[in-house]
Amino acid sequence: MYKLLLSFLMLIFFCDLKAQQKAEQFNITVNYLLYLPQDYVKDTSRLWPVLIFLHGSGEAGNDLQKVKVHGPPKLIEQGKQFPFIVVSPQARENEGWEPQVIIRLIKGIQSKYKVDNEKIYLTGLSMGGFGTWNIASKFPSMFAAIAPVCGGGDTTGVMKLKHVPVWCFHGAKDNIVDPEQSYRMVRALKKYNPDVKLTIYPDANHDSWSQTYDNDSLYTWMLQQKKFHFPRLKLDEKQLNEYAGTYVQNVKDSVHLIVQDGKLMVKEHPLELVPTTANSFFIVLNDVEMEIKFKRDIRRKIDKLLIMGDEVTEFRKVK
Repeated sequence: MYKLLLSFLMLIFFCDLKAQQKAEQFNITVNYLLYLPQDYVKDTSRLWPVLIFLHGSGEAGNDLQKVKVHGPPKLIEQGKQFPFIVVSPQARENEGWEPQVIIRLIKGIQSKYKVDNEKIYLTGLSMGGFGTWNIASKFPSMFAAIAPVCGGGDTTGVMKLKHVPVWCFHGAKDNIVDPEQSYRMVRALKKYNPDVKLTIYPDANHDSWSQTYDNDSLYTWMLQQKKFHFPRLKLDEKQLNEYAGTYVQNVKDSVHLIVQDGKLMVKEHPLELVPTTANSFFIVLNDVEMEIKFKRDIRRKIDKLLIMGDEVTEFRKVK
């Protein structure tokens, strides 16, 4: 997490050197199916939830008709109406789901359509199930809830999903993606998010998505979820001064916190630590809320700062 902060600060610094570099651009085209709810045009004041659907490897390519063979796009083609804006992108042949590409797509949809930014949901099957876990782990603040189907992923990033509602699905007889992939993701996440849900279909093979997407309870559950935001606690300058100071991890890595204009700030950059409880704060970095915790010694004095990233990074307060 500190390296992320440091990288961000270095990025700001090196932006001053951009005049020495040649500006070029590389664009990636993403084809996608778009569904607008029945009343979207008529109800001009309403903001709409968004459902992002990621297909499996068999539907990759440059023929959008292939995306309609499974999941919400298939149901829409059959006449089903959804209370979401449904966005179904198509991955390129022999390529997986690139998180940055999907996030850029979502931001494009946000700028173009009437989107309820508090209700953006992500789901996908097989390769799309893996993509769902991966993308949400890298950009948890984007999503109100996720539903990976017969997927899996890297368990080291699941701590970031502790505030994201997750409902996971898999077939017990799946011989393509071992159900253990979902079990291990859910086991890892339960340490941080005990409400994570897992549905195993006892007779299903790899196709666990038909039962999942045909069941309206999934969409009802999604619509009950909203994007998580840390609560904000008001502390005066005297209280904030207790947290100010220099925190070190080793000789090279340190964080300097100061109180400025009634806010607890990172001295090296105008980055605010916003209090959420007596000993917990959060920062907003690249539109992502990240948690910072403080620990007290036996005398109830602040002695440690914990940055809750992929791993917990501990800094000791210099007395």
